Amino acid sequence: MADPSTREHILIEARHCFAAQGFEGTSLNDIAAGVGIRRPSLLHHFDSKEAIYRQILSDALADWGDQIESSRQPDADGWELVDSIVETSFKFFVANPEIIVMVRREAMTDQSPLGFNLGVALRPYFRRAVGFFERQMDEGVFRRHDAENLVLTGYGALLTYFSDHAMLKGLVSQDPFSKAALDARFAHMTSFIRSALEPVE
Repeated sequence: MADPSTREHILIEARHCFAAQGFEGTSLNDIAAGVGIRRPSLLHHFDSKEAIYRQILSDALADWGDQIESSRQPDADGWELVDSIVETSFKFFVANPEIIVMVRREAMTDQSPLGFNLGVALRPYFRRAVGFFERQMDEGVFRRHDAENLVLTGYGALLTYFSDHAMLKGLVSQDPFSKAALDARFAHMTSFIRSALEPVE
């Protein structure tokens, strides 16, 4: 694999900085120093801190969306598709903890000054998921729920486990991000979702 380009190094270092210090707490000098370049060299690749931030979030959403699409099997039934999406999203969150912190911060911002509207960016995925669950419920595959609230509940259950890592470390007896804990969390999530969706006979 080729070494990352200077542009890629900038994005990687900026992810570290934004996750650790927030947008306001991070300067272009911080990012440049972490990469080992001077600020003018950084500005050759990105014209502002805002541009770097937007690029990171846009790339992350595109990457997650691509992984979801590539995991979908054309002939998968409703259960297989749910399992695939949950597994893909879980693995993405495990692999991208800094993105999760950035997304969580952005989700708590009513009016972002950065020109990035997280809700607007996620809305196509949200509407698609709602439509999928409504169709599966109409066909009797899944138990009837309010589809919008179902998707929001799933989003919250997945995301907060990874975004609230500092609190979790004080709550539970083991490292919540050890392989054993993550395996247990994934097994619980899939079991919980199946229990919630299985039709009542």
